[in-house]
Amino acid sequence: MNPIPALTPHLKQLRLSGILDSLEARNRQAIDSKLAYTEFLALLIEDEIARREQKKYSTRLRRAAFRTTKTLDAFDFNQLPNLNRALVHELATGRYISECAPVLIVGPCGTGKSHLAQALGHCAVRQGQDVLFTTCANLVASLHAARAVGAYDRRLATLARVPLLIIDDFGLKPLRPPADEDLHELIAERYEKTATIVTSNLDLPEWDQAFPANRLLASATLDRLRHNAYCLVLDGKSYRSPRLGPTTTLGKEQKNDVKDS
Repeated sequence: MNPIPALTPHLKQLRLSGILDSLEARNRQAIDSKLAYTEFLALLIEDEIARREQKKYSTRLRRAAFRTTKTLDAFDFNQLPNLNRALVHELATGRYISECAPVLIVGPCGTGKSHLAQALGHCAVRQGQDVLFTTCANLVASLHAARAVGAYDRRLATLARVPLLIIDDFGLKPLRPPADEDLHELIAERYEKTATIVTSNLDLPEWDQAFPANRLLASATLDRLRHNAYCLVLDGKSYRSPRLGPTTTLGKEQKNDVKDS
């Protein structure tokens, strides 16, 4: 007699219905290999744990809202030969998250800042961390929208709790009031409590230009971002350079100079 139909409602009641996915295959394996009952049970439990972990991973990945699948394996280190790979791989371990330290990635357009930031985010997701990727413009817009419906405090608290927040394209557009104040509030709430990655086309000394209306607010915000931060400065050719035909005359190649501090 096949016991699986009778087991089905009990497994669902115990929230173990995922076992049904591998139950028949594991049952045949147990018979063919003459496994002990405990070995058969262990296989089923391992399958259920793996299924739940995969489900959690998929959920974290979806909530992270990455633009595309940008991983460290797909990052072209050859495009930036002077890049300190050791530092990048150290960041990939996620230790900066436990340190609640910021990571600042700056450089010209097309040098891989967003890719690298999302790749580190993917590493964090695989390590079981909740991550949120957003542009600076979308971030302050979401806070502004929350204020309009009386949900600002709740939205701010939610963003402040994310273990890893990735803010892409900081300084691409100047922050006008109240956006500059909203960003300051968020950075202040996250300061030394959670980790934040920020990418920008602006050089680090130029970041105060993102706050044209209030340089004092800029100083307070940037002081928190720079404190104990890991900094990656990417200065190389754009990955988005057009493909050149065989008859195209090339100009002098820019020197890739990547500084890590």
